[in-house]
Amino acid sequence: MKVIIREARDDTIQYLKKEGSSFEVNSKLVLSAENGQISYTIMDVHPYLKQYWDEEFDSSSYIDNPDKIAFFAYVTDDPVGQIRVEKHWNAYAYIEDIQVDPKYRRQGVGRALMEQAIDWAKMKGFPGVMLETQDNNVAGCQLYVSCGFKLCGFDTYSYKGLDPSTDEIALYWYLIF
Repeated sequence: MKVIIREARDDTIQYLKKEGSSFEVNSKLVLSAENGQISYTIMDVHPYLKQYWDEEFDSSSYIDNPDKIAFFAYVTDDPVGQIRVEKHWNAYAYIEDIQVDPKYRRQGVGRALMEQAIDWAKMKGFPGVMLETQDNNVAGCQLYVSCGFKLCGFDTYSYKGLDPSTDEIALYWYLIF
């Protein structure tokens, strides 16, 4: 399967998805920290569907913006994935969102999108790339590790504002150039 990555343009920006995505959770990262280093193991959990919420953002702000960009992944002429990246307040490139159509997951689409975002960040002269995800997004975490990212932080309270009963942990991944 050949994956083609293209920058979002005026004539393709309508493909940028704002609706949430979902994935099946069947494991999560169990964290430990010692001497400033974070490590983890993977623990199986009872399977359930994780649904991300819809997002509010101005898709046109990704066109001709030196501090933001969106890329689409195509198989033939069909958009099957997207990634949105922006300059973050701390000078890193920040991956705001990455989505891959469930039919195309684990086939190199996410990796191709990540590689394009990393190349863009290097070309822009950023010191690295960062992103945030949850401890129950094990497949995503495994992708980030395989792309060279390191787990450098976590927050056990980030999601409690949305749902006080949640046990999800926010994970902060960095790739330093």
